[in-house]
Amino acid sequence: MSRKAKRILSILFITLSITVVVVIAFSNKDLKNVWSVMGQLNVFWLAGVFGCWAVYTIFDGMNYWAYLRAQGFSFSLGRAINVALIGFYYSNITPGAAGGQPMQVNSMRKAGIPVGYGTMAVTIRFITNQFMISVMSLVLFLINREFVYQQLGGVIWVVRVGWLINFAAVPLVILAAYKRNWIQAFAGWVIGLLEKIHLIRNKEVTMANVTNVLDTYQTALRDLNEKPAQILVQLLISFISLLGLTGTIVFVYHAFGLSGTSWIKILCMSCLLFVSASYTPLPGASGAQEGLFLVYFNNIFVNGTIGLALLIWRFFTYYLFLIVGVFTVLLEKMILKREQKAKMKEAEEKNNTKTAE
Repeated sequence: MSRKAKRILSILFITLSITVVVVIAFSNKDLKNVWSVMGQLNVFWLAGVFGCWAVYTIFDGMNYWAYLRAQGFSFSLGRAINVALIGFYYSNITPGAAGGQPMQVNSMRKAGIPVGYGTMAVTIRFITNQFMISVMSLVLFLINREFVYQQLGGVIWVVRVGWLINFAAVPLVILAAYKRNWIQAFAGWVIGLLEKIHLIRNKEVTMANVTNVLDTYQTALRDLNEKPAQILVQLLISFISLLGLTGTIVFVYHAFGLSGTSWIKILCMSCLLFVSASYTPLPGASGAQEGLFLVYFNNIFVNGTIGLALLIWRFFTYYLFLIVGVFTVLLEKMILKREQKAKMKEAEEKNNTKTAE
């Protein structure tokens, strides 16, 4: 499938997602006077929703900033946040979030960071985020186990499958670093099987790509293993970042003036929603996020508020990243053009000085 076709499909999925959310929000018969209710939302708690978005964005950027600064690179926090926003934007418009990390590495390269270190930065961020969301969701589930079973009932299996998929990345990455031959052999077997059933075209190219990924994981983990303090810093940053993302629903809940469900239970359901839907191979996990939100929070957002809650939550956790991402990409292009002009002017001045001498 060509890039143009993939972009068209991504746009169609995003458009469909927006349409579904808006229809759900404004066609709920249990909630009358939708516009009036929106006007009565608590501004303080809505500001908190935006604050969660900002915390997630800033601390995600700090993942890259902390790692690259530890490696001796002069990399500003503002540029790191820019890289985070670019990653969010491309992850949310490409199936399986496949476009996010390559564009982040490319953005760091333009800022003077070697590709190898840029790749390691996004790899370490991925590893720490996967580990932290797995731990957070498991701990919160154990604390609120009875509530979760009561809320989800027969669909609890979705949580189990989602958690296993998210957590599986952690031991696989560790094995990639310390038992490289096992993962390499397993990957070769899987690729061979996929080639036989015609799901991949070129076995050698696919295997070469897998080898490059394994090389990066191995280097990144061994580098971290030699710096335990840096591991703790990265884990702490990931925890705060993910707390900002998953805590959004808590603020949305209170913005409606609702009560009866504690914040820790709402946070628990938010984390379980994340692990249940994040692996869906659609742009922004569209469809899965909306559908599971309605199931997970059905008895929490009462009095017909769940549709509007979905609209507000999805805006701050998905659509806002698309809006800001567009401007971020344009801003980066302007910055790069300005830097290029400055370098050309500097080179020209040096040449003029040499000529004068």
